[in-house]
Amino acid sequence: MTGLIAFREIVLKVHSRCDLACDHCYVYEHADQSWRARPKTISPGVISQTASRLAEHARDHALPSVTVILHGGEPLLAGPDRLRLVCEEFTRALAGTAALDLRIHTNGLQLGPRYLDLFAEYGVRVGISLDGDRAANDRHRRFADGRTSHPLVLAALALLRSEPYRHLYQGLLCTVDVANDPVAVLDALVALEPPRVDFLLPHATWQTPPERPGGAPDAYARWLLRVFDRWEELGRPVPVRLFESLLSTLRGGPSLTESLGLAPTDLVVVETDGTLEQVDSLKSAFEGAAATGFDVFHHTFDQVAAHPGVRARQLGLAGVSGTCRRCPVVRSCGGGLYTHRYREDGPAGAGFDNPSVYCSDLRELVDGVEGRTAAREAAPQLADPAELARSQEELTRALLARLHGELAAGPEWARAWELLTGVERADADALDAVLGHPFTRTWVLDALDSAREGRLDAPGAARRLAALAAAAVLRGGLEPPAEVAYRDGEVYLPTLGLLRLGEPGTEGRAALHATGEGYAVVRAGRTEHRFGPETGDARWLPVRTWRPGPQRPAVALEDLDPYRNCFARPPRLRLGAGEADAWRRRLDAAWALLHRTVPEFARAAASGLSTLTPLAGGPRAQGWGEAGRHGPGALGVPYAAGVRETALALLTGRRRARLRALTEVADLYALDGAWQHPSPWRTRPVPVSRLLADVHERIAVEAYRRATTTQEPGGTDRIHQALDRLSEAAELTVTGKRLVEELRWELKAVDA
Repeated sequence: MTGLIAFREIVLKVHSRCDLACDHCYVYEHADQSWRARPKTISPGVISQTASRLAEHARDHALPSVTVILHGGEPLLAGPDRLRLVCEEFTRALAGTAALDLRIHTNGLQLGPRYLDLFAEYGVRVGISLDGDRAANDRHRRFADGRTSHPLVLAALALLRSEPYRHLYQGLLCTVDVANDPVAVLDALVALEPPRVDFLLPHATWQTPPERPGGAPDAYARWLLRVFDRWEELGRPVPVRLFESLLSTLRGGPSLTESLGLAPTDLVVVETDGTLEQVDSLKSAFEGAAATGFDVFHHTFDQVAAHPGVRARQLGLAGVSGTCRRCPVVRSCGGGLYTHRYREDGPAGAGFDNPSVYCSDLRELVDGVEGRTAAREAAPQLADPAELARSQEELTRALLARLHGELAAGPEWARAWELLTGVERADADALDAVLGHPFTRTWVLDALDSAREGRLDAPGAARRLAALAAAAVLRGGLEPPAEVAYRDGEVYLPTLGLLRLGEPGTEGRAALHATGEGYAVVRAGRTEHRFGPETGDARWLPVRTWRPGPQRPAVALEDLDPYRNCFARPPRLRLGAGEADAWRRRLDAAWALLHRTVPEFARAAASGLSTLTPLAGGPRAQGWGEAGRHGPGALGVPYAAGVRETALALLTGRRRARLRALTEVADLYALDGAWQHPSPWRTRPVPVSRLLADVHERIAVEAYRRATTTQEPGGTDRIHQALDRLSEAAELTVTGKRLVEELRWELKAVDA
C-alpha cells in the first residue's frame, strides 16, 4: 500500500482491569464498555504475534525506532512474569530492525522493586498518573471503597526517583479538574521532580460536555493559564508538554502532543485479545468508536493504517472542520483532540466534523500563552540587525561545513580546507569578511545542489575555497603565503579582484602574500609580481567601490565575481572606467533622492548593503531592484536605469533582501501554501509568504511615490486591507505577527 503513515507508537493493553475506581476514566466510565468482554490479561500468543507484526511493519517502512507503551486498565496487574515476556518478545522481534523504546503508564500502586528491577533490565521508562496534591488527587483517583490512593502513589514515586531507578522516571500525567487549585496542583507535581508533566483535558464530547462551574465557557483555559503563570513564575522548572507544544507552534515549530496541533497521528492500540483499535480516547464518543474490525492474527498494521478512521486523523488541516480552518489559532490547537469533536447532531451530521467541545478554552489558551510570551518568543533577528547579521554568518558557515562533509575526502579540497582553518585561527575577522561576501553563499548553494545531483566539479570547488582563503590572507596581511590554483589563466579573489596569471587556457599554481603596500604573487620559475589592492594594472582588476554617504562603509561594485550571475536577469560584463564613474554618479544622485524624500527608509536600505551588481537591460516598469540567490548584502540594479528608477531599485531591492534574510534564519510563518489569501494586487489568491512580501515592499513604494509624485486618494487602502488579512492568518508565527505590527507602524507614518 502507498501513501500510508506508518505507526511509530503502539499502545499494548497488557491488562484490562484496574485496581482503582477513578470516576473520570474513559475506559470504564464512558460510552464504550467493550472492556467487559475482553480477557483480563494479554496472552503469550497475542504478545508474540503483536511483536512479529510490529517488526514486519518496521521493516516494511524502514522505521529507525518504534515505541511500545504498556497500558491497561492497570498494566502492573499483569504481573512481572507476563511483563517480562512482553519485554523479551518485543526485544527479540525488533533486534536488528529498529530501536525499541519501551514504556509503561501506570497508577503506581503496585510499583515496587520487583517491577523496577525488570524495567531497569529492559530500559522500560515509567510514567505515572497523578492529579496533583492530595486534595486534587482524591477528587477522582480513589479505590472502589473510597479510600485515598495518594500516599501509595507518593511512595511509588519516592522509589522510582531513587537510585538505581531514577533514569526510568518518564514523567507525570495530570487530568485537569477546574475545581482544584491550579497553583497547588503544579507545585505538588513540580515537587516530585518529574522529567515531564502532561496536563490532559478530561475526555468529553458535545453529547457529554465537560463540567463547567458557573457555565464559564473558558473555565479550562483560565485554569491552565493560572498554571502557566505559576510555571513561568517558578522559572519553568520542569517541561510541561502542553505549554511547550503551544510555544513550539507559535514559533512555527511542530506540535508536541496529539491533543493539539495538526500533526498526523501515528499510534495504534492492541487490546488484550489482539484486537487492533484506533486511539483509546475514542471510547468516550460512542460504543465501538475505536473499533477497526482488525486483529493481529489476521491483519497487518498497514491494513489498520489504511482504515478510514485512522486516515481521518492524519489529514492535518484538511481533517478539521471548516470553522477551524478559518480560525487564526488552528495551527496551535489543531481543532483539539479528535475525540472531543464528536457530535451526534452537528451541522455536518453525526461525527467529528466539528470544532472541539473545548473550542472556547483552546482559543483563549492559545491567545493567552501568546500574549504572555510573544515579546520574548519572537526571533531576536527581527529587532536587532546585528543579530540578523550574526545569524546569516552562522548560516553560511553551516552550509560551508555541509559542503566540507561532501568533499572532505578529496586531496585538493582537504588542502584548501586546511588553509582556511589556519586563516581562521590567525585572523577570524579577515575570514569573516570573505565568508560574508554575498556570492560566497551563491557558490556554496550551487555546489551543494551539484553534489546532490552528482555533477559537482570538485576541483573547481577546491579552487574557489582556496581563493577564499587566499583573499582572507591578503586582507589580514597573514603569513605564510596562500597557494591558489588558477584556470584559464586567471583566479578571482573574492572581495578583492581578478588576478591574471597566464594566457587563456593555461592552468597552474601560485603563491600569494601581502606586502607593505599591497599584494604579491609568485609562480614557479617566475619573478614576484606586486600589485596594489585598489589600483589596476595589466594583470590585476580590482573590485571597485562606492560609498552611499560619508559615514557609510564602502559598497563593492561587483562586476567580476563569476557567481554574480544569480539574478533574474544577466549581469553586465566588466564596466569600463567611464561607465563605472557614470554609474557612481547615478548612484550618488539616487541615494540623495532617497534621503530627501524617504529618509527613514533610506537609512534602513543602507544598513547591511555591501555589494551592488550592474545588470543588463533597462529597468522594469516599476524600476525595482532584484534580489538573487546569494547571501545578505547584495543587490542587482539595472545599469541603464535613470536616477529615479535607480532610487526605487535601491529602496525596494533592499526591502526584499531584508525580508528574505529574515525568512532564512527566523520562522515568520508555517504551513505556507496551506491557505490561499485574497490579494488586493493580484487576480488570484496567494500564499501568506507572497502577501507578506507584497505588503512589505509596497509600503516603501507608497512612501516613495507620495514623496515624489502627486498622491492619489486612497493610495494605502489596499495595503491596510492586506495587513488586516495578515493579522488573521493562521500561518503567522509570533515573529511574523510582530513583523506585521511593525509594518502597521510604518504605514501609519506614511499616512501621517
